Amino acid sequence: MSATVVQRERLSWRLATLALIVLAASYVVNAMDRQVFPVLVPTIDHQYGFSLQQGGLLATIFTLGIGVAGIPAGYLLDRMTRKSVIVIGILTYSVFTLLTVVSAGFGDMLVYRAGSGVGEALQNAALFSAVGAYFYKRRAMALGVLNFAYGTGGFLGPLLGAKMLVSSGWRTPFIVYGIIGLVFAVGIIFAISTRFTDQTEMKSELSVETPSSVPTRVWNRNIKLLVITSIVAGVSGYGYLGLYPTFLIKHLGYTPSMAGFCISMFGLGALMGIPAGFIGDVLRQKWILILTLICVMVVGYSLFNLIKAPGWQAFFSFLEGTFASGFMFTNTYSLMQRCVRPESVGRASGIFVTSWYLPSSVAGYLFAALVGSVGWGHAALVQLTVIPFIGILVLLFVKEDMILIPKANRVSNASTHPL
Repeated sequence: MSATVVQRERLSWRLATLALIVLAASYVVNAMDRQVFPVLVPTIDHQYGFSLQQGGLLATIFTLGIGVAGIPAGYLLDRMTRKSVIVIGILTYSVFTLLTVVSAGFGDMLVYRAGSGVGEALQNAALFSAVGAYFYKRRAMALGVLNFAYGTGGFLGPLLGAKMLVSSGWRTPFIVYGIIGLVFAVGIIFAISTRFTDQTEMKSELSVETPSSVPTRVWNRNIKLLVITSIVAGVSGYGYLGLYPTFLIKHLGYTPSMAGFCISMFGLGALMGIPAGFIGDVLRQKWILILTLICVMVVGYSLFNLIKAPGWQAFFSFLEGTFASGFMFTNTYSLMQRCVRPESVGRASGIFVTSWYLPSSVAGYLFAALVGSVGWGHAALVQLTVIPFIGILVLLFVKEDMILIPKANRVSNASTHPL
């Protein structure tokens, strides 16, 4: 029997909340590690003599590790406790983050950044499965809390990283974030109970009007459509994340500190994951995602074509974080979990992680290549506006009667029609 589907005695509300806070805090460090690299890229490129394409690839290559490890992580969750996978993931990405500071050149730095992504995938799949299963009645809201944690790290990582870059060099952020990650791994071993991380949904509460409509197969129609949606959203979002600070510094003439503040506003926007999750629990997620992609298209085009003032750049970067991370990531992740039966949540999480992050590994390189061919503005038009439109077309074919809805949410979903 899978380690993740054993019914365990549930924790008290207070202990469950504390466990969620600790695990969310560990995810803050995960996000700090991910988001700090783009603001360091111009300095690293200059020191090592990397090209724009090489810098763009390094900025997003960690998603290759996340994507490659995503589906295997789902199967690993069928054989180990989620707590064990979370700890292994944190240890892995922390070690590779520390190794980044001893890079001799492009090749080994590429390996270290991809390796950090493997650890982040393991933590991500196990953590989101654990929280989604424990708070199954308000799954999107619970995952929104984790995205809030990601947003906090996404805000602090580049902001503090830029300050450390100016004061003591580009290696310092990796050392600091790597050590903090190791401390969290040890803390989770002793402080977090499997009664929280390895709980399963209560099937009696998950009854829907037509339970047979939810496929027994993991690779069902809705999952396949949401995989395509995840791919286009990831490629678009990480095109922005990978080279946005470089665009600000080299094209608009911003200082590293100014660029670090603007990219950190993306993380602040990701804090909207909690209200985004709440909305996803009471409204129809298919249409939430369609509206979100429209907003992503408008904001992405504006960032690279219409706006130059630092204040407006920071505000629109916040909007990018709100829509691309707060709404898109949270609701796509939770919807994919709702498109499978409870015993397959871990595998669905692995599929999401792979589909979102694996294609994103080349997003920075693709964006840089487009910039070299057609310039920043037209590159943004293609990658941040045209590509997301594909996701809108795909979402129109998602079948809402094949989605598992808890009893507590059924009235809201059945009676609320935002569009």
